[in-house]
Amino acid sequence: MKSSGLGDALYIAGYDLSGDIGAVNSIAGGPAVQDVTGIDKSAMERIGLVRDGHIDYTSFFNPATDRAHDRLSLLPTSDVIVSYFRGTALGGQSACLVSKQINYDGTRGDDGAFTFTVQSQANGYGLEWGTSMTAGKRTDTTATNGSSVDFGTGSTAFGLQAYLHVFAFTGTSVTVKLQESSNDGAGDAFVDVTGGGFTAATGITSQRIETARGQTVERYLRVVTTGTFSNAVFAVSVNRNDTGVFF
Repeated sequence: MKSSGLGDALYIAGYDLSGDIGAVNSIAGGPAVQDVTGIDKSAMERIGLVRDGHIDYTSFFNPATDRAHDRLSLLPTSDVIVSYFRGTALGGQSACLVSKQINYDGTRGDDGAFTFTVQSQANGYGLEWGTSMTAGKRTDTTATNGSSVDFGTGSTAFGLQAYLHVFAFTGTSVTVKLQESSNDGAGDAFVDVTGGGFTAATGITSQRIETARGQTVERYLRVVTTGTFSNAVFAVSVNRNDTGVFF
């Protein structure tokens, strides 16, 4: 089904900056390639090298607390997790990146427009397209079993990666984790995905986890929360691998 890019979201290190983003200029990733064409060939030969990726975007100037200028002007030297959600529907598509924010370049146009361009370049893992396991931002006020997502191809045997943003939190701690079932709980009860639990959160945070590379992952996945809290606002994306992936 074809769709536009309306109603999207951009989450950066546990902050929803979607309302301050005017454009996502580029989402790109994949392996570098090396030319290995022999002189006896009549066409190019290439082999894959290291993975890479970037998410580049344009922000408006908003100096309010925890809005675009307040967050992006920090130019952190540590890793920054950036997640683009194509729409905010459960089971939608999302692109996630562990990155370095390498700039915050402002432009003041002749017409008075004041915008900034930002480049987030991959660090360690490359760009990962996955599935949105929450409908945009999800709010839990107590331990909750979320709705499941059907990945539609039976089980796979190559593990998964997952990303979490926690935007707001009230309480002691919340643990966000993935559960799986082969038939959506109809006889095969949902159980925790081995290695599919994020570190307990006590405030705004962002995390990436990955399971064992050769781990079986069932057809249905859901996000559940446990802990002691009265408010947890978060988003999760999962990349269930259809083939062997190494980082």
